[in-house]
Amino acid sequence: MAIFNAKDITLYFGAEMLFGGVTFEVEKGDRIGLVGVNGCGKTTLFKAIRGEVEYDGGEFVKSKDAVLGYMEQHVIRDSSVSVYDEVLSVFAPLMKLESELDELNAEIGSGSPTPEQLEKQMILRERFESEGGLTYRTRAMSSLLGLGFSLEEQEKPVSVLSGGEKAKVQLAKLLLSGANLLLLDEPTNHLDIAASTWLEKFLLDYRGAYIIISHDRYFLDTVTTRTFELENKRLTAYKGGYSAYRKKKEEDLEIAWRHYENQLEEINRIKGIIEQQKRFNQERNYITIASKEKQIERLEADLVKPQVLPKKLRFSFHCTDPVTDEIMTAKNVSMSFDGEKLFGGVDIEVRKGERVFLLGANGSGKTTLFRILMKELAPETGNVTYGPAVRAGYYDQLMTGLTDSKTVMDEIWDAYPKMSQTQVRTALGSFLFSGEDVFKKVGVLSGGEKARVALLKLMLSGCNFLLLDEPTNHLDINSREALEDALANYGGTVFIISHDRYLINKISTRLYKLSPGGAQSINGGYDDYLATSEGAAVLTAAKAEKPAADSSNKLDYKRRKELQSDIRKLTTRVSRAEARIAELEAQIAEVTAQMQSPELSADYEKITALGLQLGELQSELDAQTDEWAEASERLEEISGEDV
Repeated sequence: MAIFNAKDITLYFGAEMLFGGVTFEVEKGDRIGLVGVNGCGKTTLFKAIRGEVEYDGGEFVKSKDAVLGYMEQHVIRDSSVSVYDEVLSVFAPLMKLESELDELNAEIGSGSPTPEQLEKQMILRERFESEGGLTYRTRAMSSLLGLGFSLEEQEKPVSVLSGGEKAKVQLAKLLLSGANLLLLDEPTNHLDIAASTWLEKFLLDYRGAYIIISHDRYFLDTVTTRTFELENKRLTAYKGGYSAYRKKKEEDLEIAWRHYENQLEEINRIKGIIEQQKRFNQERNYITIASKEKQIERLEADLVKPQVLPKKLRFSFHCTDPVTDEIMTAKNVSMSFDGEKLFGGVDIEVRKGERVFLLGANGSGKTTLFRILMKELAPETGNVTYGPAVRAGYYDQLMTGLTDSKTVMDEIWDAYPKMSQTQVRTALGSFLFSGEDVFKKVGVLSGGEKARVALLKLMLSGCNFLLLDEPTNHLDINSREALEDALANYGGTVFIISHDRYLINKISTRLYKLSPGGAQSINGGYDDYLATSEGAAVLTAAKAEKPAADSSNKLDYKRRKELQSDIRKLTTRVSRAEARIAELEAQIAEVTAQMQSPELSADYEKITALGLQLGELQSELDAQTDEWAEASERLEEISGEDV
């Protein structure tokens, strides 16, 4: 059953059509990837679905049961708030209602209430409770616990979170919104591999439908079963994830071209017959000519030229200097910042012709290590040596080597002044900068355009050893594939930092996994890395499931009970309250541990149930604490002893 439909949607920017005739259905449980080159309108389509931009034709039809949830690339606008308060903002209407109810309660409590006030109080309270007002704070806390945020971490400002942690905060808000159709715009941007893997598990366990804009092909293959492609201003739907879509598209295009060429061949054959009949110049020949011309008209009416694919990057990296087998060696390299060890004991060896990747969590020091290898930073210990005639080139993911005030043309020409203007423009054309685009200021370029300029500068350098820091960031899928082909055919050696698992699987010959204790070498690609790490991951998860129980409260209770077993009834009240407090604390710890279990991270229903249980336990704990405080205070008054 369809929960959402798009019917013949058309949208213009000024006089130019961005896309037209966009038609699709989303069924319950659909897992859809939305792909297309940068600038084709994917994010704009999402905004049109949400009503943020107006469209010029067609209509969206949403079923009464559909609840949309939207995860933007940059959604958290106030980074000064705490994690908990950011998630709590999803309940803004409830919080407003709660505030209104509190004000009314205060008015009623300050004097003689009117019948109107009492009736309004009853209506507001019923509405507040029916909409989840009694549990919304607990649900916010429990969702964050389920996503791996401890109670202490929930008080952190959003500004200190990593990209992956911010993505989890956004997902917590989506969970609490009750959405059953998620629109996710580049959700893996800035996530490390561990966070991307967590997100994959969450989406695979999610019971609703979703549409995902992404250039992460490995991610799309893992979490999608349908693919929508926006290309040449049209949307085409395919079955399967990214790889299945690419294969089907290539097959369809090949068939379309074959059919088109066969039609052209048939038209030309018939035209030849017509010319021959004209030479005979007999009456019956003109009857044949008329028949054949009608046949051509029918063929030409059905003649459809296959789509012209978007332009792709065309480039290759060239080496200028021969080198020995020893390209680069790092021995016992270590680095610390502000007295904290980032990594130590790093030993790395890169040999001629290898395509080596460096993996590691965000913040593990990968970029810092690359800057040490490029000798931009001095390590605390260890040394880095290069083989003879090695010329290293560095792609910086922040692209600090570009000058915002320069034009695209001057950025390249100033770096390579011996090139002619024609050569520079030809090189820029191969990187999709044509016409007036070459006179744009670097500072106004998009992330993808800047990445293409930086890659072109590196390509022209002739270096035989390339160190690339997240080279596929900002690139669309077509550009990523062009880069992959260029690197696969490159005659030199490459060392790459990347979270792009598709790229790693495609060209990697060896990996290094960076950790505080060093760098582990693994032969092969990402799947080979998984084979070595899965056992450790399972063991870690199993340990996380069984936290050690804290029995100190129970022990304290037993000691107190033994010491004061013969004291009056008031002492018994204190002891009973303490015992119950200890039990409640143990139960809260157990429920909290369950909610932090990785196995439950995507099970919203279970997390919600545990959250409700946690709220009830906390309420009882507050009541027992009040009971203990009252009894203890009374006991001190009558006995003079500190229980």
